[in-house]
Amino acid sequence: MREPGANGRFGEFGGRFVPESLIPACAEVEEAFRDAWADAGFRRDLDRLLTVYAGRPTPVTPAWRLSAELGVDVLLKREDLAHTGSHKINNVLGQALLAVRMGRTRLIAETGAGQHGVATATAAALLGLSATVFMGSKDMARQALNVHRMRLLGAEVVEVTSGSRTLKDATSEAMRHWVTCVDEAYYCIGSVMGPHPYPWMVREFQRVIGAEARAQCAAELPRAVPDYVVACVGGGSNAAGTFAGFADTGAQLVGVEAAGGAAISNGAVAVMHGHRSYAIQDGDGQILEAESIAAGLDYPGIGPEHAHLHELGRARYVTVTDAEVVDAVKRLARSEGILPALESAHAVAWVLRAAGTAELPAGSTVLITLSGRGDKDSNSLMEIQ
Repeated sequence: MREPGANGRFGEFGGRFVPESLIPACAEVEEAFRDAWADAGFRRDLDRLLTVYAGRPTPVTPAWRLSAELGVDVLLKREDLAHTGSHKINNVLGQALLAVRMGRTRLIAETGAGQHGVATATAAALLGLSATVFMGSKDMARQALNVHRMRLLGAEVVEVTSGSRTLKDATSEAMRHWVTCVDEAYYCIGSVMGPHPYPWMVREFQRVIGAEARAQCAAELPRAVPDYVVACVGGGSNAAGTFAGFADTGAQLVGVEAAGGAAISNGAVAVMHGHRSYAIQDGDGQILEAESIAAGLDYPGIGPEHAHLHELGRARYVTVTDAEVVDAVKRLARSEGILPALESAHAVAWVLRAAGTAELPAGSTVLITLSGRGDKDSNSLMEIQ
């Protein structure tokens, strides 16, 4: 999990498939990121914000009761404890600092579960920028709390009523808007997707998860590295950041997709939102709508580096159902007193199902990234009780 190759590709995936008018903007972002990432001062400023503002490092918490019940040793990387309630703040602080460095005055973002939107609004308020967040009307209804939080922070939330009214269409509208304002606005993409350099850049900003977890596991585990590293995957930024810390070890990497989307499990190679990767499609190659109880995973594609890891056989990608996810939320809440986001509960659900089988043998050690906290999902959970 290093820098992509020629033309921003991870193997055959990635690239820069955007309108001609956005090619210079993408190139400018790439040049600015390369310059900033090589600048010790930029890295120092970001590290300080991640520490004194975002609350890093987040801990790795042993799940003692759940481990005893399952017969595997479960560790939880607690991104739910980061400021704003998820891993999204890691990437957004990096991109917001980059936007300031580039002289931009406004952030544009897309959001599904609302956590990236909240993080974008938060960073904009911190750094004196304005923020415009595109969100599907379906997601606005089921994530009303996060819509309220974004508006309290001063962001403009633009309702997207086209198509599936979820993350896919919010992303499309955000990219269309970026075309009209590239000179004054910075597009702050929330996951490891989009045109180069975004998949690489977002992974690097999220690498802090894996780097911390690697050191924390070394202190916690006799063998230093867990046998399995598990994270939920929609676009896949929390998983990419986590996997980056363990890709050069013997740990098995497992990405857990929503059964109603599952770009790798159910899809085929396609070009969408500026990059080439896997996406779910019909027989004519048209992108299908994803279905998931978790708004952040209600996306028909996956980041290109995940597609590459899949092709290499370095990571495997599995699915869980909505019913399994709801059960996982309850199980973790009642065994450990931790209420995970529905997105994060996908990773927990797979461990619950696989523990003690050939997929996850008894006695194994497993690290689960809890990408976010579950209070945002209270309305959705109450509706299905």
